[in-house]
Amino acid sequence: MGQISVTFYIAAGSVLGDIQHVTPKQIAYARSLALRNRTLLPWEVQQDRRSLSAWIEAQARLRPVSDMDQLPTSRQVAFAEKLARIKRRAVPDECFRDKGLMSKWINGNK
Repeated sequence: MGQISVTFYIAAGSVLGDIQHVTPKQIAYARSLALRNRTLLPWEVQQDRRSLSAWIEAQARLRPVSDMDQLPTSRQVAFAEKLARIKRRAVPDECFRDKGLMSKWINGNK
């Protein structure tokens, strides 16, 4: 019985010895990536250097989220305006601020 507890203690000690603390620079960079990508930085990831490094690598590969991504394309706007002229109705103002709304308006007015 004593041998099992000693073995467990050694195994637990080696596991705990492998955990490396994150650096302030890592945390700062991870937070800037989280802001850029408009995502959350999970608490669990912030506890271990390896998991934080993996999270940083994955987030760094992503394309930054932009406010321009929400806007309709110029082709959508042109097509919607053409439909509006044909149907003699106006394109709602909110459609010019949201790509999804513009798409729904176009589909509803074809």
